[in-house]
Amino acid sequence: MAHHFANEIPSRLLMWQRVREYAVPPSMIETATARRAVGDWAGACAAARVDVDLDLHAVRARHGIDLVTRLRADLRRLAPDLLRWHMPRIAPDGRLRPGLTICLARYRSSGATPVQLVVRTPPAWADAGQRMSLALWEGSGTGAPGHHPHPHPDRRFRLDLHRHLWDAGLSGELARRCGAGDGPWAVDGWAAEAESLLRAEGLPRGAFTVRLGARRHAVLELVAPDDSHAPTLRPLREAVTPQEVAGLPVLPEVAARVLPDLELLRAGLVTAERLHPLVASALEASGSVTVPVSGRAPGPDLRDPHRVRCRGEVHRIALRDGVLTAIDHDPAQLRREELLVALGGPALPCLRAIDAVHRDPEALPAVRERLGHGDVAGALAVVEGLLGPAAVLRDGPLREALESAAARRIDHGLYRSGLAGAGAAGEETAPDVRHADHRPRLDRRTPPATRRKRSSRSRPRTGLFC
Repeated sequence: MAHHFANEIPSRLLMWQRVREYAVPPSMIETATARRAVGDWAGACAAARVDVDLDLHAVRARHGIDLVTRLRADLRRLAPDLLRWHMPRIAPDGRLRPGLTICLARYRSSGATPVQLVVRTPPAWADAGQRMSLALWEGSGTGAPGHHPHPHPDRRFRLDLHRHLWDAGLSGELARRCGAGDGPWAVDGWAAEAESLLRAEGLPRGAFTVRLGARRHAVLELVAPDDSHAPTLRPLREAVTPQEVAGLPVLPEVAARVLPDLELLRAGLVTAERLHPLVASALEASGSVTVPVSGRAPGPDLRDPHRVRCRGEVHRIALRDGVLTAIDHDPAQLRREELLVALGGPALPCLRAIDAVHRDPEALPAVRERLGHGDVAGALAVVEGLLGPAAVLRDGPLREALESAAARRIDHGLYRSGLAGAGAAGEETAPDVRHADHRPRLDRRTPPATRRKRSSRSRPRTGLFC
């Protein structure tokens, strides 16, 4: 018996499909692009939910005018929405990989270590809102917040060698470097990418590693007769110890794998108009990739009335004066029926349908996805489209999802303020807490609001990542 097509789609692609649907909404792209077009790089970062943790005046005083000039030029070319589009994700929800420090650009300075423009993601316990932050990393022990779990730039996730993934002026290079091989691995481009990596590290052609999975690495060697010949790859002939493998250069993840958008297009899981405009234009302009044209019909209008069979007739439920109303019933009758329900009587089918939409609507999974990716405005737009802007939420899964998202934003605020290790009585512990996900124990000194938030069963678990 043939398997169903849905069972043949890798779970990784289904995750990326949800990411492309919810993680970078069109409204974010439009606002960030408009602000970047007029030179407002800080406004573009704010639109893309990227916090700026650097002071150009302090950078100039510490490193001089040349470095700050190059830094300002990169910030003006930065497309933070494009950066968010290409950030590493984790299964199964496709949220930002937590606790990362990723290098975007390196600058030579008077110090022994190059100054690096980095983007950071918060730890999993503080990822509400899916915010990121821009900062400068100036070497071990400097320029890094003590509460970040991994302030050092990650070797596996680095974008300084792939500026086309965040630099709007270089986004056209995407088609050439997206990895056109079959499957998830861009093996055909590993040699060129490895040569770029070794050159950036100031190393000759030689050995490097590619991470293939948890505890799985391929150790390869870049060889060529001389500098005039294109290098080729071969497995390393000499046996190496795990310690030696750990010291070898690591091919960045974005160079090792095929671009997820390309895989989604080939699998028919996404269409051209759903891609980031800079990504879509780069793939279309290359001519080497056929981008399918969507034939999808527009989605249903959430304002269309619901149809309910009530007392032998088909009645309509639609938005009136900002609330969801049974429009085929007289207002006086609805007041009488609501009073009857309050006294314990049976409710009209129309009123039961309205109550069900308030508590557990069909659009609840989409609302949860948007909240999980930090798109609070998009989630509220869906809720208002269903219930109206004047609706009062009733107890149920919908209200719990919204309240939980609001409560978790407090954790992110504590993280941003450096109070990750704050005690129950509000006393701050040492800033270099090693276990940032440790939560203070509840006791009699715990404020009531904190106690309710911690003991709530509706609070989702965090920290599930691969």
